[in-house]
Amino acid sequence: MAGPAISVAMSVYNNADYLALAIESILAQTHRDFEFLILNDGSTDDSAAIIDRYAARDSRIRPIHRENMGLIVSLNQLVAESRAPLIARMDGDDISQPNRFAQQLAFMDANPDYGVVGTWTRDIDGAGEVFPLGGADHPTDHDGFLAAIESGPLLCHPSAMIRRALLEQVGGYHAAFKHCEDYDLWLRLAGITKLCSIPERLVHYRHTDSQVSNRHIVVQQTNSSVALIAWHERQAGRPDPTEHLDTLPPIEQLDSLFGRKGVSDQVISMTAPGLLYSRVALTSPDGFGLVRRHISRDGASLPLWRTVARLGIRMGEWGRASALAQALLLATI
Repeated sequence: MAGPAISVAMSVYNNADYLALAIESILAQTHRDFEFLILNDGSTDDSAAIIDRYAARDSRIRPIHRENMGLIVSLNQLVAESRAPLIARMDGDDISQPNRFAQQLAFMDANPDYGVVGTWTRDIDGAGEVFPLGGADHPTDHDGFLAAIESGPLLCHPSAMIRRALLEQVGGYHAAFKHCEDYDLWLRLAGITKLCSIPERLVHYRHTDSQVSNRHIVVQQTNSSVALIAWHERQAGRPDPTEHLDTLPPIEQLDSLFGRKGVSDQVISMTAPGLLYSRVALTSPDGFGLVRRHISRDGASLPLWRTVARLGIRMGEWGRASALAQALLLATI
């Protein structure tokens, strides 16, 4: 018998508050020829019970329960266990509109040169209300995608539909790029296929305080900088030294990894600006230390003086504000 047209890949970790809505949005798709793989990555809340309750109602759901091993391991397991030629990503706290799969499948059928298609999103908060988010929407053709690589945004991961053969060709998700595994994947896929997003808001993307981009911003921003440098290496025809790594080395060792001087400094300069508005980053030793190293290398600038004010006045971190101000003053001497 022929397999399903789409394998839906959802990794779940403690998403009980939103999981039912996420699952129901998939089961309500107008295109119904799919299997629905839901991997419970060792949740400690009621996620397992919610998954099993829906699996008992709909035979398309294939529940997978195991101990916690992290998102990258979970995503690669979902890819390995999928049976369809197309994999549709979905997160356990987002909501897909009923026509999402139908529109993405039609796009993939009409554009065989595209290996990945996402959608625009409607950003929502924990209560489902509009989450104000500035910036551009995701690129709607491959040229726009390539033009956005340096500054983003590229493609919303839980909105993506991906050709499984291409995902396997590039080796799936790379363990080294923790907390930015999707960004690294898009850059690697861009070397063999085209990527874009449908300009319709077919996914409601939820923003919460527990998101990776909030809790792990320092690691995410640092690893994203390394992923971009690795992309430039591949574009220049040089070997990518991150290709087979399970973890990235500390910033101080990046010159050695890439075989040339200046990579460590480049990563610091690329990463620090993305940390200046994050309380988590500025109040963590790693994030604050990276910003200070950026000052010692690149000197003082107006946004950094604003960061001093933000640390003291808004965050009440007067000690860190004083230390940052001293570093800025020294940089001007």
